[in-house]
Amino acid sequence: MKQVRLPQILTTERDTTISANWKVEVVVFGTASMEYTTYVNELPKPGETKKAMYREECFGGRAANQCVAAAKLGAHCALVSKLGSDDLGRTYYEYLQQMDINMDYVQMVEGQQTGTCHISIDDNSQSSVIVLPGANATLSHKDVSRSRKAFSQAKVLLCQLDTEPKVVLCALKQFKGVSILNGAPGMKTLSPELIKAPTILCINEVEAALLTERKEIRFVQDAKEAAHELLLKGAKTVIITMGDQGAVFLSSSEPDTCLHCPAAPVRYLADTSGAGDAFLGSLAFHIVHFPKLNLEHHIHAANLCAAYAVGKRGTQPSFPGPEMAQDDLCLIDPAFYIILNETKEQKAWRERQAGVVPAPVESKPELKPEPQPEPKPETKTETKSESKSELKKESDGEDEPKRLKPPTPSLVPTVVPSQALAPEPDQVPTPIPYEAAPEEKKETATVMPAARAAAQRATEVAAAVVSSRATQRTTDVPASVVPARVTQKARKVNHNKKRPIHKSHAH
Repeated sequence: MKQVRLPQILTTERDTTISANWKVEVVVFGTASMEYTTYVNELPKPGETKKAMYREECFGGRAANQCVAAAKLGAHCALVSKLGSDDLGRTYYEYLQQMDINMDYVQMVEGQQTGTCHISIDDNSQSSVIVLPGANATLSHKDVSRSRKAFSQAKVLLCQLDTEPKVVLCALKQFKGVSILNGAPGMKTLSPELIKAPTILCINEVEAALLTERKEIRFVQDAKEAAHELLLKGAKTVIITMGDQGAVFLSSSEPDTCLHCPAAPVRYLADTSGAGDAFLGSLAFHIVHFPKLNLEHHIHAANLCAAYAVGKRGTQPSFPGPEMAQDDLCLIDPAFYIILNETKEQKAWRERQAGVVPAPVESKPELKPEPQPEPKPETKTETKSESKSELKKESDGEDEPKRLKPPTPSLVPTVVPSQALAPEPDQVPTPIPYEAAPEEKKETATVMPAARAAAQRATEVAAAVVSSRATQRTTDVPASVVPARVTQKARKVNHNKKRPIHKSHAH
């Protein structure tokens, strides 16, 4: 297969005086551990067991990984870390020496084992990581003090959050050059001093969501908002890596200009576990060797190295070597875009995609319900006065008004039926004097028999209702309220029923 190389650009921008005198250019403060990478078809869920295809063993640890990534590109690196006094620690120490890394500041701790890191990777290149610190947990302020020489020579410092935050803060304050803090592993709370201390705060989208208390960061606009929020907390420059979407960065010197550097193309996707460390190691290398270029050039070169790393398995074995640095990646015109302010419609669409705001429902015209036929009214009780009022309205040609159903009495009344049928004083209509003309008398005479019949039927119905209510016994009603004819109800005797005769009394 023919190897494709990027075009080489000759320039005098590169600082060639560094190689003449070997001095520390990049100092990395943090952890070093052995990595055990297991490849499975699918990552196990809690309580689930999965069979692995095979396992690999390699050197790792975030600080050591970033140090090796910068060293393989050609940077002069020094590592400040601790290893256990076991076989793994001695093997790791010899390996780092072969990588031309300054090991004067790496200690072998007696009675401690070398830190280990267990990584599981599935077919979709998704990974889960479990870390056992070991000797790395003994890093303290004293290790910062004994590394003064390296801190004074180096131009770039790389730190992570694997060690105690107070120790990391001490290292950042002691360094006078360009300091880069990698916010991994992600933390929900980070002290304001630790955000303000580094020159560059570099985090991925998951870590940025934790620091800004967001559900997730899916789009570059989300990353822009998170970067603005971190600047308000005191950060100088923020870089948010977003995997296949590239990186977004924002600086306090230009808070209104947020840039997006797209990701480099990936030919093969094998393992993503070393992409972040390859990005940071390359970023430190290019900042040292191309100090006059803008940060977008350094980020573009780091994206290319990260894309190269995901195409190979393992962490440190996947990092690109000096052949990538010889192409002067920083001097290739980088592709970057200014993230503009989004409109209200774009923001609403982005929030709907993130599940923050539900999608608007289209309003449909309300359908007017069809008029339902009025149900037939139940039998109603009417008084004579109501019948006369209704008769008067019919004679005037008006529509018959709707009459309310009289309320059903809940208790047996103590009044006589004639009083129960009498309407209330406020319900009695005012009598209207009526003097009919001769022609009207004829008209009224034809209607009166029907009205009288209706009034008589209503009176009979009302009497029947009161009579049926009076015969009902209610447990809630005291005996004094019930009429005497109900309380002294006659006992029914069945005279046809024969009395049984017991055998013991038979004669």
